[in-house]
Amino acid sequence: MKRKEITKPDISRIRDVLSKSLDLQTLNLTEVSALLDVSDKELWLEIFDTARLVKEKVYGRRIVLFAPLYLSNECVNDCLYCGFRKGNKDAVRKTLTVNEAVEEAAMLANRGYKRLLLVASEHAKITGIDYLERIVNAIYDNTGVRILHVNSAPMSVEDFRRLKASGVGVYQCFQETYHMPSYRHLHRTGMKADYAWRLGVMDRAVEAGFEDVGMGVLLGLYDWRWDVAALIAHSRRLINKYGFGPHTLSVPRLQPAQGSAADHLKYRVTDEDLRKIVAIYRLALPYVGVVVSTREPAGLRDELLSLGASQISAGSKTSPWGYMKEGDTEQFEIGDTRSLEEVMEKIASLGLMPSLCTACYREGRSGERFKHLAEETAIKNFCHENAILSLKEYVEDCATGELKERLMKMLNEEIAKCSNGLIDKFKLIEDGKRDVHI
Repeated sequence: MKRKEITKPDISRIRDVLSKSLDLQTLNLTEVSALLDVSDKELWLEIFDTARLVKEKVYGRRIVLFAPLYLSNECVNDCLYCGFRKGNKDAVRKTLTVNEAVEEAAMLANRGYKRLLLVASEHAKITGIDYLERIVNAIYDNTGVRILHVNSAPMSVEDFRRLKASGVGVYQCFQETYHMPSYRHLHRTGMKADYAWRLGVMDRAVEAGFEDVGMGVLLGLYDWRWDVAALIAHSRRLINKYGFGPHTLSVPRLQPAQGSAADHLKYRVTDEDLRKIVAIYRLALPYVGVVVSTREPAGLRDELLSLGASQISAGSKTSPWGYMKEGDTEQFEIGDTRSLEEVMEKIASLGLMPSLCTACYREGRSGERFKHLAEETAIKNFCHENAILSLKEYVEDCATGELKERLMKMLNEEIAKCSNGLIDKFKLIEDGKRDVHI
C-alpha cells in the first residue's frame, strides 16, 4: 500500500479517535500519531468539523481577547530567529520603566482590554523577578487591568513563588522546539542554551503554585509533526503528574524578524499545516485554550476560530513602548494589524461572541478544577454568562458606531434567552457597577 492511501480500516480508526475527542477525553500519543499521519483531504474535513464541535462543546461560542504588553527587548540570549537576540546589532533597545508600563497598560485598559500578557526578554539584571514584581503590582494598583499573565524566561521555584504571589494568572513559556540538535543550533549562547533548564520550567512553575501554565512550540524551527507530538507528550506528562496540564497551547509560527539568522523556510509550516495543528491541539487536549497570535494574517486567524482556536490577541504591538510610538525593534513581523474593535466586529459577524472575561483566574477555577469543569462541559456556562457581562461593560464604556449597534443587538438576543439573574446583572452594569461576573 502506498503511504498516501487511506484504507477503510484507517478511516474507521480515525473516526474512533474523533469519537473519543467528542467525549472530551485526552488522546494518547498513538491516537495523536494517527491524526498526524492523515493525508486524505476529505478525512481532514471531518477532523476540522469535529475540532469545531469539540471547541463549542467545551467553550460554547465565546472567543477570549487579550493584548500583549512588551516590557523589554534587552536580551542576553542569541536565538537566531528573534529580533531581540543579542547578536542583532541593528536593534533599538528599550526597557519600560514602571511608570511607562503603567501608562501603556492604562491606555489598553481604557480601550477595553482587561487581560494583558506581559512579555519580557531574558536579562536577569534588567528584567528579573524584582522588576516583574514592581511592574505587576503597579499595573494592578493604578489601572483597570484585571488579570496579568506573564511570558518570561524560566525561573527558580523561589522566584516563581514571588511571581505567583504578585497576582499573575498564567505563566507562559515555550520550549521553542523539542528537537535537541535544532534547539542547540538555534540557541548557542545565553541562559536559553540550557535545554534541560527550559524543559523543566513548567514543573518549577507548578511546584511554586501556578495551576495555569501556557505552553507552545515555535512552529517552523523543526518538523512540525515532531514538535506537535512532543508538546502533547509533555502536556500529558504534566497531567499524569499533577492532575492538570497546560491551561493554554499557543500556535506561534516562525515569521521574519529584524536581524534574524535563521532560515524561516527550511521547515516551512503552510497555512494548511497550521489549520491541522490547531485542530489536533483541540482534539488531543479538548479542555485547553488554543491561542492564535497576530503573527498570522487576518483571514487565516478568522478561519482558525472555526477550527478549534478559543483565544486571540488583537491590536498587538511586539516592541516595548510599541503602543505609544512606532520604530523600535519588534520581536517579529505582525500579520494581523486590525484593531480590537475590528477583530470584535469580525468575531461577532461569524456568529461567535467576543469575550473580555477574566473571572476564572480570580474565582479559583484553575488547574485540575478548571480541567474537570471543562471536561464536564460546565465551564462553558461560566464562559457564556461572563462573556455576555464583559461585553455589556464594553458596550457601556468603549464601543461606538456600528460595532456598538451590532454588540447591543447580540446582547439583546442573549437577554431574551437568559434568566432574570442576568438581567439584574445588566442593570448593575448600567447603573455604573463594574467587574460583574460569576
